[in-house]
Amino acid sequence: MTGATETTDEFESHRPRMFGLAYRMLGQAEEAEDVVQDAFLRWSGADRAAVERPGAWLAKVVTNLCLNRLTSARARREQYPGPWLPEPVATGDGTLGPLESAEQRDTVSTALLMLLERLTPTERAVYVLREAFAYSHREIAGVLDVSEANSRQLYRRAAARVAEQETRRTGAADEQRLRELVEAFVAAAREGDMAGLEKLLAADVTFWSDGGGVVTAARRPIEGRDKVLRFLLGTPMQAMAVLRLTVAELNGVPALVAWAGDTVAAAAVLDVRDGAVTAVRSVLNPEKLTYLGRQLSHPGAPAGS
Repeated sequence: MTGATETTDEFESHRPRMFGLAYRMLGQAEEAEDVVQDAFLRWSGADRAAVERPGAWLAKVVTNLCLNRLTSARARREQYPGPWLPEPVATGDGTLGPLESAEQRDTVSTALLMLLERLTPTERAVYVLREAFAYSHREIAGVLDVSEANSRQLYRRAAARVAEQETRRTGAADEQRLRELVEAFVAAAREGDMAGLEKLLAADVTFWSDGGGVVTAARRPIEGRDKVLRFLLGTPMQAMAVLRLTVAELNGVPALVAWAGDTVAAAAVLDVRDGAVTAVRSVLNPEKLTYLGRQLSHPGAPAGS
């Protein structure tokens, strides 16, 4: 029993880091939990004497489990009804590890996770290990069973592809302004104040909504302030009138959470540039809100419990 307890305790000390790795790789919290559980089963059956560095061993197992899932996930996401957005995760409790700097918060931002969808699974693994966990190319080579030169090449290619599509995201200096804008957005939505919303949106704002074919949502991104306002004037504003709107830290930034009773009905993350909202990414698919609902309903407790 003591041996089993030690095995579990050692694994649990690595669980937050492994979950953070799996989530960044997959963009799905529920599936990341499944990967971590699979890794635990492999850890439990491993010859401990052959594991010199448990953290590195687990990182390799989790990364490869994610690579296997990403291959099939790509085909599913191509058939996904409407825009595919990452599952939102509450980050104020350290679920995804320390997010004290703008760079750390950036590695879990919804905008970046969407950009990572453009990479091949192996490029994504190299990028995540390098950017989020500061792995050396020698360490990455060990995880992926590639050469250091290949790791460097994969990273350069991934970083270039991300940079091509990347817009400047909210930095540390903008955090207070972002919170103020989110709170103003929530207040305007709560009151049905379209004039107030218009003042907050940039002229080139883009609105994404992920309903997964389960709930009503726009099937394509909506671009431009006038079009976004016309869309919001319909079903979204009518729905928000009967929902309880709150602000919570999701994916490293203040965000809107809409509640229907005790159930999370929607979560929206805003991108801000030059003091205006340039993007709204709203998740409505109830299957993607399950993990977040557990987090917010039981703060401080593991969401998988």
